[in-house]
Amino acid sequence: MAEVKPEEISHPPMEQLQGFEYCIDSNPPWGEAIILGFQHYILALGTAVMIPAVLVPMMGGSDGDRVRVVQTLLFVTGINTLLQSLFGTRLPTVIGGSYAFVVPIMAIIQDSRLAAIPDDHERFLQTMRAIQGALIVSSSIQIILGYSQLWGIFSRFFSPLGMAPVVALLGFGLFERGFPVVGRCVEVGLPMLILFVVLSQYLKNVQIKDIPILERFSLFICIALVWAYAQILTAGGAYKHSPEITQINCRTDRANLISSAPWIKIPFPLQWGAPTFSAGQSFGMVSAVLVSLVESTASYKAAARLASATPPPAHILSRGIGWQGIGILLDGLFGTGTGSTVSVENVGLLGSTRIGSRRVIQISAGFMIFFSMLGKFGALFASIPFTIFAAVYCVLFGLVAAVGLSFLQFTNMNSMRNLFIVGVSIFLGLSVPEYFFRYSMAAQRGPAHTKAGWFNDYINTIFSSPPTVGLIVAVFLDNTLEVKNAAKDRGMPWWVPFRSFKGDARSEEFYSLPFNLNRFFPPS
Repeated sequence: MAEVKPEEISHPPMEQLQGFEYCIDSNPPWGEAIILGFQHYILALGTAVMIPAVLVPMMGGSDGDRVRVVQTLLFVTGINTLLQSLFGTRLPTVIGGSYAFVVPIMAIIQDSRLAAIPDDHERFLQTMRAIQGALIVSSSIQIILGYSQLWGIFSRFFSPLGMAPVVALLGFGLFERGFPVVGRCVEVGLPMLILFVVLSQYLKNVQIKDIPILERFSLFICIALVWAYAQILTAGGAYKHSPEITQINCRTDRANLISSAPWIKIPFPLQWGAPTFSAGQSFGMVSAVLVSLVESTASYKAAARLASATPPPAHILSRGIGWQGIGILLDGLFGTGTGSTVSVENVGLLGSTRIGSRRVIQISAGFMIFFSMLGKFGALFASIPFTIFAAVYCVLFGLVAAVGLSFLQFTNMNSMRNLFIVGVSIFLGLSVPEYFFRYSMAAQRGPAHTKAGWFNDYINTIFSSPPTVGLIVAVFLDNTLEVKNAAKDRGMPWWVPFRSFKGDARSEEFYSLPFNLNRFFPPS
């Protein structure tokens, strides 16, 4: 038997992923780009509908209030996505609602002063104004950390070894929104999961006029087919005698969005009234802003890889965080009911379609703004059962997690030091938030339960986020454990050139501002 050569059993590290026909600064034909943009819009609906569906009823809001919050969240998501893709990191990322803000928002909802208001609608308005005030104040943290370049300076402690667990946990940490939700209506969720995998992977080479139509548009096709199938089950009375929870998760007519939505309604700033401000609530909201910052940083690293771009330099990363802070400020002004972060599922869709084009994301932002103003039409798409989205998440979140693990190719994984750091940070990044989640479900409060509400929000929010826990553990260990001669093992020779804008010639191609604005805001 012939001797196997080393190059035959290993693969050389590659800075950019292969097989992407359109990368960050190349554009598909307009027809394809519009359909791809519509796919990203449909995918963003999952989070845009789910967060208000959970929070608005607890605030005392009606179905009409919930529809207006969904419209407002989609409208601001479109604006923030355009701003980020034009003037922020310029990566193809959707900036949507964030679950990281749920803990401090729940604390505001449960505030005794607000809970004592007898009229439900008045309680909803007062609670929304309090949330707006906390978001407006806390947004200053990201604005300051971004535009002062402080976050870029801190990012110098990052390495491929330290960031691999953080990006991986961005996907792995969302497992609760995957199959556990699919299982609530398995007759709809499981066909969606199987069909999406078959069309996007096994039949991806099926082409029509040289276009791999099933690979690029599988999400749109699958949602249309399974949504129609779910509609047939609903109309046929399949759930007529089912428990209430099954009907909520399976039926297509239980959202009450279409009947409650106005035909035309344009969201505007301060539409719920003047925000109210509380120091304690604002301090508590800062914890969610910090978690959003960490999660978005990991998302930008993943998006850059899936858009066939180089890692964003420190200056670009800070610029993106600054614009994201402005996005949270807009959330507060418009009253979206939550803050903003990068949509992980839309990052995963870049890899599933193998299209990392910036223009596609900008088109999706246009759809978000357009359909948020046309209430009835937007509500039609927003009535898709969340189980269908959860099935897609099983694939897309896993894809993002795998992108994080791909950073390990630049490190020495035969080093016990590196194995220790990766293993411990991923395990704790999953285990610690799971403890906080289970404790909260059992006790109806987080493990931190002192008289200082803002401190409770800090601890319960930060340690409920897998990427944040992973960042704390991985970056600390990577910069304190046997660092002296570990630069090569950590992957620093590959990583260091991308720290500065001028360190790699491709940075100007990927990250320069449009309209020749770099003349006025030169990157460092």
